[in-house]
Amino acid sequence: MGVDIALFSAGGSIRKHFGPVAVEKGSVVVDNSSAFRMEEGIPLVIPEVNPEAMEGIKVGTGKGALIANPNCSTIICLMAATPLHKHAKNSVYLSVICKSLSLVKGDTNGCWYISSSQCGAGAAAMEELELQIREVLEGKPPTCNVFKQQYAFNLFSHNAPILSNGYNEEEMKLVKETRKIWNDMNVKVTATCIRGPVMRAHAESVNLQFKKPIDEYTAKDILKSAPGVVVNDDRASNHFPTPLEVSNKDDVAVGRIRRDVSQDGYKGLDIFVCGDQIRKGAALIAIQIAEMLL
Repeated sequence: MGVDIALFSAGGSIRKHFGPVAVEKGSVVVDNSSAFRMEEGIPLVIPEVNPEAMEGIKVGTGKGALIANPNCSTIICLMAATPLHKHAKNSVYLSVICKSLSLVKGDTNGCWYISSSQCGAGAAAMEELELQIREVLEGKPPTCNVFKQQYAFNLFSHNAPILSNGYNEEEMKLVKETRKIWNDMNVKVTATCIRGPVMRAHAESVNLQFKKPIDEYTAKDILKSAPGVVVNDDRASNHFPTPLEVSNKDDVAVGRIRRDVSQDGYKGLDIFVCGDQIRKGAALIAIQIAEMLL
């Protein structure tokens, strides 16, 4: 085949067919879909988090392999959560995530809340959001072709299929992928996913519970030294990360770093995380993985 590394970002059926074909021909495939993420033996990789998962994979040897990118929400959240997890070890991991067309994951106990952007829903949804905003402001009924309900000035449950356990597929990606990436089937993750009217970049409010104490000052120092993470935590001016500020940026921004007052001692933290789901949540990760293989 003559291709050392193949970056796949096509439709699911195309990836499912041509991914194994490329591997059979000796290419290392980096796949940016959910097609192979949870398959046994296929590493699910965030370069700053678990590069060791790619050990043994070499390019140019004629031996192909497949590496999967995680879901964009998982990437952005774990970029911030993993350095803290490595320091204090999570016994329970809960988060609130906001993506661009907003996907919100969470519940009243501080579970994953994800707000997903229209960008995560595709160009058609972004265009329809702009149209709906104009229509609503002009007093017209909004056009609802992409989704069945208005999303301008609104939030609604993510449109992924609902499973028998009451979670939808998008929520379960976060649960399963976190456990695989951390190589810990016992870490507790829960999620609720809602869409909201943000064009681009995810904003995630994350609640973490730990086995070991960790105060907010230690957490801030850890995050400041974490690769791919910038800390924006200015309480005096009430300036913290926003989806707008991280759009078209490579780094994940973290702020609102504080002790969880619902937990005894210093075994719980709340943080707010924003990241561009197209760059860090997809394209950049694939390039980083390819660079690590060279």
